[in-house]
Amino acid sequence: MSVIQRQIEVRWPLRVFFTENIFAPDNLILRDALADPAPRKVLVVIDDGLAQANPHLEKNIANYFSQHAKNFSLVRPPLEVPGGEAAKNSSTLIGNLLEQMHRHHMDRHAYLIAIGGGALLDVAGFAAATAHRGVRHVRIPTTTLAQADSGVGVKNGINAFGKKNFIGTFAPPFAVFNDFNLLATLKPEDKRAGYVEAVKVACIRDAKFFAELESNADKLISFDATAMKQLIRRSAELHLDHIATGGDPFETGSARPLDFGHWAAHKLEQVSSFQISHGAAVAIGLALDVVYSRHVGLLAAPACERILQLLQKLGFHIFADALLNADDTNRLNILSGLEEFREHLGGELTITLLNEIGRGVEVHEMDSVKIVAAIHELRDRKND
Repeated sequence: MSVIQRQIEVRWPLRVFFTENIFAPDNLILRDALADPAPRKVLVVIDDGLAQANPHLEKNIANYFSQHAKNFSLVRPPLEVPGGEAAKNSSTLIGNLLEQMHRHHMDRHAYLIAIGGGALLDVAGFAAATAHRGVRHVRIPTTTLAQADSGVGVKNGINAFGKKNFIGTFAPPFAVFNDFNLLATLKPEDKRAGYVEAVKVACIRDAKFFAELESNADKLISFDATAMKQLIRRSAELHLDHIATGGDPFETGSARPLDFGHWAAHKLEQVSSFQISHGAAVAIGLALDVVYSRHVGLLAAPACERILQLLQKLGFHIFADALLNADDTNRLNILSGLEEFREHLGGELTITLLNEIGRGVEVHEMDSVKIVAAIHELRDRKND
């Protein structure tokens, strides 16, 4: 037997730009960031809900690219597509995007620019990653959740076989542009949805940031612009720091620290037929794992209480009746989320819990009896 082996290393700049009014004629951040010696084709995809809430957006986009025709060629008017989790539950949108890129002869140096929430960014990112094995993908997140977390990462995909993100790829975006003004038309529940990912990353990475969230809670719940911008920027920074320095950006191992609270959240979305949104599900998943961490002696009671109180003060529920859905054997459906989480990564079950605020700890097993006890505690707390 003989073998030839080489170490392959790929360096990829992951850039997140912060701006306002990105398509204003005098805002050159998009043009300059995507500048290329030759003019490049561009396909723009917009969440239809965002387009309806911003009736001038498509015209502004067309005018912007017309003004910079030396740099870009818009292959067609911006394409409106459905957003939200429904977009990830069907292969129709993927097929439509791939067909558009084929029809307009877009090559690997062309740009697919997606403007919308995390679900649309996931779908468009998957289409871009698979066309020609990789068209340049540009994300313009338009929800706090996407600007603070999902939109600045390297994952994309769609749901299949009843499982969250079963089909997808790791493909870093060419660039991400966070335009705070695009959050203006969000409903209150969507404006605060991203707060939960900031709480999550603060819990496992930055105690000082957690304290800042506590101090700014009143401003955040009233959607103070300065407080929201600070939350989004620091949350995005902590997520990028982990991706860049955590040693496993494409999750080839069995650990996924940034998915603290997500094993239950993903299953909760599924068992509720996605009637519970991702942000709401993550808040409940965090609460469950925080209480469980206390039950098994990892987390002190005062720290547990601080986290639960912050989640509730920010407007999140920490319990849903769907947590108590059971199968024919009276086993809670949520418990199967542990095996699905392990299967998604492979290898040994690895769950991030909390040792203290600002420091996560990995465990490789969870006690189902104590999980159920934590669920009942959250139910009782809700009813108090």
